[in-house]
Amino acid sequence: MYWLIEAKGGDVGLKKLREGWEQLAAGSKILSAYAHRTVLVGASVRPDDDLFLTIDHALHPGQPPLALGCSHDETKGQDNLEDLLGDNEDALISAARAQMLAYLALRSAPAAQLRTVPVAADRASRRRRSGLTTPLEDDTLTLAMRADARAAAADSDQHAIRAGIRTMGLDDFLSCRIPGTEVHLGMSRALFAACERLHEEDLAIARRTPGLRAEDQPPVALDLSDEAQEEQRLAQRRIFREQQEEARPWLRPRLRDAYERGATSDWSDLLRRPQEPELDLRGDESLLEAATPETYVAVSRYGLPAAPA
Repeated sequence: MYWLIEAKGGDVGLKKLREGWEQLAAGSKILSAYAHRTVLVGASVRPDDDLFLTIDHALHPGQPPLALGCSHDETKGQDNLEDLLGDNEDALISAARAQMLAYLALRSAPAAQLRTVPVAADRASRRRRSGLTTPLEDDTLTLAMRADARAAAADSDQHAIRAGIRTMGLDDFLSCRIPGTEVHLGMSRALFAACERLHEEDLAIARRTPGLRAEDQPPVALDLSDEAQEEQRLAQRRIFREQQEEARPWLRPRLRDAYERGATSDWSDLLRRPQEPELDLRGDESLLEAATPETYVAVSRYGLPAAPA
């Protein structure tokens, strides 16, 4: 059985404990298919007071795995943002914001750690198993196209290969392994370009709003309680979100333009580097790969827990 444990220390009250349960609930969603236990520990010491400790726990029995025969129509939901990116600017903004950490990881990765992986360019052709996700080991179209691309690439250079796979109906998503993990994350050109533009706009908001950037923060007053410091941080986040919402009307066309331009750009231009990242046509048999319309993830098959019986 898996355990999720969250510990809170300092001047712990009900507010901090509730935040701990919210964090555990978010992690529990990830492990929802597996039996697991969530544990919240709170330890508090106040001046001239005793130490007290609270422990709360909950057992989650897990859910049965999705049947292999489920079709895309049976699992497709109405809230899949990436299904709406073609004509919904607010969905594009939300999807770019949801993938911002992945974008920053890709943007900051050394060139030697980046690669691009081929997937079927026609999003509608990918056979989904659940929601947005297509396990690529089950996607016969992508596997067949990759085999054709490998055969055609035997006597070609990287530039010719990359141009050739587009004519074959393949797209190549940028990917890298997240340091310290066995997880590889990636995304399409279009989404990468949209994330870049959104990141630039967020930085502009931080620069023109006093007190939002870390370097503009005054030293924390030593006499402030943990809860008072948290209130300050929440107020700063609230100001930032308000600024983001005010920027939304003029942000919509800018992100749409970046998204559409990115789809036809070279990776070297998007990364602002002289060379294209390596196109990986060989693959890695130790990885289990999956793709959504605009993102890519791969994990080591040897690091996954056994499927529930």
